[in-house]
Amino acid sequence: MKACRREPAPCTPVWLMRQAGRYMKEYRDVRDRYGFLELCKDSDLAAEVTVNAVKRLGVDAAIIFSDILVLVEPMGFHLEYAKGDGPVIHNPIRLAADVSRISSVKDGDGLEFVYEAIRKTRKDLPSDIPLIGFAGAPFTLASYMIEGKGSRNFIRTKSMMYTEPDAWRRLMTKIAQSLLGYLQAQISAGAQAVQLFDSWVGCLSPQDYKRYVLPYSRQVIRGIPAGTPVIHFGTETATLLELMKEAGGQVIGIDWRVDLDVAWKRLGDVAIQGNLDPAVLFADIPDIRRQAKRILDQAAARPGHIFNLGHGVLPNTPVGHVKALVDAVHEMSRR
Repeated sequence: MKACRREPAPCTPVWLMRQAGRYMKEYRDVRDRYGFLELCKDSDLAAEVTVNAVKRLGVDAAIIFSDILVLVEPMGFHLEYAKGDGPVIHNPIRLAADVSRISSVKDGDGLEFVYEAIRKTRKDLPSDIPLIGFAGAPFTLASYMIEGKGSRNFIRTKSMMYTEPDAWRRLMTKIAQSLLGYLQAQISAGAQAVQLFDSWVGCLSPQDYKRYVLPYSRQVIRGIPAGTPVIHFGTETATLLELMKEAGGQVIGIDWRVDLDVAWKRLGDVAIQGNLDPAVLFADIPDIRRQAKRILDQAAARPGHIFNLGHGVLPNTPVGHVKALVDAVHEMSRR
């Protein structure tokens, strides 16, 4: 929390996206018994895997176990996690008229299982470990709603953006309104910071981001209660960093495709989260330590650095390597 506020801290704090995930045996044991959405909707299990990851790794923050797409169900979409295919929306938006059937979620209604998981996790976590809530950003959620699944080129999404600007505006407004209530409800339940994941926004040009995305991300971020830090994260966003800062967030999360010191020079007075390539965790531990030191050296002990990966921990990553990274960051950054 000090790093989010750009205050000096005893060492550089570290947490990892997907720190509770498939690479960890404890998580796989639970997943052998429950489907992914079933796990997300069971507040006891979601709290359990969240807290276990913190205990196992010794990280400085927890992030609630959930998924960015849980919001789409109360908005009227049929979501399935198909084995081997990832998330699939069976009734995607195909025409501008389809936007009218999409519901806005008022005050985060229909997602009580997330808030209950946050309350239980907060109760079970040590008092000095903050809990991060999160949601998908408007563009990334809109892309899922339109494409129906992952995409390489986002043809359907961009086609609506360009050819149906009124439908795009109405869709993004509904998403932004729903997101704001959802994140506010997470904060009321006990989340002390929130992260907005714009996982797919790197497919856009700066001009398109500014016109079609920035106003809606800014609407969400500006509505977050004062005193709750917002981490604004995207992948492949080296060309968008200044615009993401304009959209808002006390912390800008970056991936490994831009050097941390370069990003900080460009962004100025914000905290920075990042930015080790998650594939580095498959290297030998001495190499992991060298790569971590390189990033810490780029941060140059400036207040406001949160060490993280440039994306989530990958499946099959050795757990010992993840723990070694966390220990190395604490050891090498100790003031």
